[in-house]
Amino acid sequence: MYYSKTQAKDSQYRLVEQYAPLVKRIAYHLLARLPASVQLDDLIQAGMIGLLEASGKYNAEKGASFETYAGIRIRGAMLDEVRKGDWAPRSVHRNSRMVSDAIRVIEARTGRDAKDQEVAAELKLSLDEYYGLLGDTLGSRLFSFDDLFQSGEHGELGEEAGSTHSEPSRDLEDERFQQALAEAIDSLPEREKLVLSLYYDEELNLKEIGQVLGVSESRVSQLHSQCAARLRARLSEWRVR
Repeated sequence: MYYSKTQAKDSQYRLVEQYAPLVKRIAYHLLARLPASVQLDDLIQAGMIGLLEASGKYNAEKGASFETYAGIRIRGAMLDEVRKGDWAPRSVHRNSRMVSDAIRVIEARTGRDAKDQEVAAELKLSLDEYYGLLGDTLGSRLFSFDDLFQSGEHGELGEEAGSTHSEPSRDLEDERFQQALAEAIDSLPEREKLVLSLYYDEELNLKEIGQVLGVSESRVSQLHSQCAARLRARLSEWRVR
């Protein structure tokens, strides 16, 4: 029994040592999108905690590779650290909710993807004003899939939803949410889906994505924010649970 526990600890240590560079890579990738007040060392420290937790909880039988699983945990731990500072102003959270609510109303009424002009009209804004609002939202706020749970005035997550320390009793609900999220992503307009893939999977920055799509960096910023708002609208039932 003792030997088995020792082997498990050794294996965990090797995983942490092997994937430590992944923590730095994710930290640098996130840092480029965050305000200057966020320190690289703080992200790395939080990420190492996420990596340590991942090494202890990883289950290869569930199909995902350790790097994929660890990446989610690492990024989540870093975002938890960022949220503690609550650096996004109230107006950002309020505007984000406004856009999501407008998209939800339009899509419920029409049964299809809400168009930019329709969302702007629902918000009683010009198209340029709407695009400006989307740009301000992304410029001040980092979007992660965990943020789909936000519901408070300041956009805080619930203690359990935002934490990387999930209780076992929440596993089934988390799996259901992940399935709902996957379906919501799959139903996105193709261009928004591609932005998500290039931003989070390929880890391209906004300028690089713009080159791929043949649009400006600011347009990519707008698409990214609108995508986040659309996902929040389509997963609104999970935000109130």
